[in-house]
Amino acid sequence: MSRKKNSRKIFPNVLVTDAGAKGKAIAKAPDGRVIFINNAVPGDVIDVQTTKQRRAYFEGTAIKIHEYSSKRTEPACKHFGTCGGCKWQNMHYDYQLEYKQREVVNNLQRLGKIELPEVTPIAGSKEQYFYRNKMEFSFSDSKWLTLKQIQSDEIIEDRNALGFHIPGMWDKILDIDKCWLQRDPSNAIRNGVKEFASLNNIPFFNTRNQEGLLRTLMIRTTSIGELMVLVQFFHDEQAPRELVMNYLKNTFPEITSLLYVINEKGNDTIYDQEVICFAGRDHIFEEMEGLKFKINAKSFYQTNSEQAYELYKITRDFAGLTGNENVYDLYTGTGTIAQFVARDAKKVIGVEAVPDAITAAQANAQLNSIENVEFYVGDMKNVFNDSFLKMHGQPDVIITDPPRDGMHKDVVEQLIKIKADRIVYVSCNSATQARDLALLDPYYKVQRVQPVDMFPQTHHVENVVLLKLK
Repeated sequence: MSRKKNSRKIFPNVLVTDAGAKGKAIAKAPDGRVIFINNAVPGDVIDVQTTKQRRAYFEGTAIKIHEYSSKRTEPACKHFGTCGGCKWQNMHYDYQLEYKQREVVNNLQRLGKIELPEVTPIAGSKEQYFYRNKMEFSFSDSKWLTLKQIQSDEIIEDRNALGFHIPGMWDKILDIDKCWLQRDPSNAIRNGVKEFASLNNIPFFNTRNQEGLLRTLMIRTTSIGELMVLVQFFHDEQAPRELVMNYLKNTFPEITSLLYVINEKGNDTIYDQEVICFAGRDHIFEEMEGLKFKINAKSFYQTNSEQAYELYKITRDFAGLTGNENVYDLYTGTGTIAQFVARDAKKVIGVEAVPDAITAAQANAQLNSIENVEFYVGDMKNVFNDSFLKMHGQPDVIITDPPRDGMHKDVVEQLIKIKADRIVYVSCNSATQARDLALLDPYYKVQRVQPVDMFPQTHHVENVVLLKLK
């Protein structure tokens, strides 16, 4: 233990020079090693205490700020710095965009080593707060106490919490008064149900001991004003459950879909659980350019609705459709992109590995009376065999929107064999996108690059790339 403590160093008067991966600020130690700092802004001059030491770098925390960067701004949220989200709230939004754009370009050039056209300026988000349409909160009977609370003389008798996990601590929940990520009535619902449950002595969950009743609260909203609320209970107790659910139903009549889950497992995931509709519908609707998308409790939908629309418009623009193209949409999910581009294509074939997602995609296509889309379940690296191509035809355009890990190398090999004229690659991780583009580079030329900011106040950035067959 003492050896670990003695290995910590303090570097005085360090200039923070950049922002890097996972939202960390970057500086240089006197020996030239990089320091990744969790609570500074580029331009700050700080004293750094190291928390980890590796052969090539340090990790550290700013313990004193001598000069405040001009890029700083006052965080809106009182929970900033303790809550794990919104790590860039202390940086002006213009600079957030600048660093996100730089990350995309650096990854494509440094990791992908590919020739780039002029990169289009990042598409910023009109809303920098209250932009998320889905939030998940956890109940706890032993809320996390801040250092200020611990050091005060205040006696905290109410230890109930409804909020977010402390970063890296699976059993510690920070109680949230106001979250700046989801528009009202999200805060009113969360605070209301917490107060009601506390007053009625309904036990909050204890993750470590696996006891209590109230586990999680999920709130989903849509741009057309529909609202879904789901409460997850640890076990089935009818009286307190109905007390909570009736409170929500009567206090917030604007709820479109009021649901609950009884989950006795060790983890909070609901994807293998039965979702029970207590009041209203078992789903809500989102709309985009007149298209309706049915969203249930387990559905995936982009969490920033307004920016999803911008992302999809860019994707459609890059695809350059004239009405005569055969389009393959890989990792189609619930088919939102496939249906969004369908009006401009001859035919769209969506492929996804998750059966429930394809069921939802088919239902949405039927709901929207779109007849030129077809959806298939399959493992992407296996599906594009000769018989599949013979059945559905050679694609003119392939749209691919894989998860953060990017495309499996076998999928990239399939794309190289298929030789579609154009590929539109939508990515939430430009590092894995760069890796995939490097594999495609001998066969495809990057023609357009457009970063998109879907998550203001965070380091996350989406990127869309258009590839043309050489």
